[in-house]
Amino acid sequence: MTLADPSGWFRFEPVSPGLTLITEPHAHRFFRANLWLIEGAEDRLLIDCGNGLAPLAPLLPQDKPLAALVTHAHVDHVGALHEFAVRLGPAESAAALATMEDGATLAPLLRDHPEPVSRPPSPGWSAQDFRLRPAPLTRALREGDRVSAAGHDFAVLALPGHSPDSIGLWDEAQGLLVTGDALYEGGLVDDLPHSDKAAYRRTMERLMGFEPALVLPGHGAPLDARRMREIAAGWLEGGR
Repeated sequence: MTLADPSGWFRFEPVSPGLTLITEPHAHRFFRANLWLIEGAEDRLLIDCGNGLAPLAPLLPQDKPLAALVTHAHVDHVGALHEFAVRLGPAESAAALATMEDGATLAPLLRDHPEPVSRPPSPGWSAQDFRLRPAPLTRALREGDRVSAAGHDFAVLALPGHSPDSIGLWDEAQGLLVTGDALYEGGLVDDLPHSDKAAYRRTMERLMGFEPALVLPGHGAPLDARRMREIAAGWLEGGR
């Protein structure tokens, strides 16, 4: 499966057979989340949906059912969620996703940023006019739920700290761990208005116990188990 965006707004990077990383290279790095497209024999799963600054769904193959799943309600992960008929996400933020209210999504951080993009996603685009479109969940996810999609059987993990609604996915049989913004390469954001460092500590301690073959984070490059534990240990040892 080879994907491309003629407009250049989205970048599609094959990671391994059946796994594609989608990013928005012209979004400011703070809003440049990872979107993971996983292809199975019968369906596909899109994990996180970007900022919604340009249409995403028309660029994806239409030959198989596709479900979109968001790891938390921040603007850079939920913007295109409304484009998909099957929408999964944290029960903690289900009400917020149904309205896309600013307090939960932090959309004003993008709207008020002095340079949210390096080039406009479309002619005449204005950050001040940017609004997220409501995307009520078709399935709300909680700790211990299962998501069987794209050839994986994921357990849903509650990973609060960065945000109260942060979730991850764990396919133990295949060693695939999705961490969202709970853990990634680079400086972790733990000082947002609704961040909770005590909860983040518990999440980091929990992640230290996993032995994944591959970690798909919310930002930055894919990780292995060793690097994941190094990041978690570094945060824990930072005296937070």
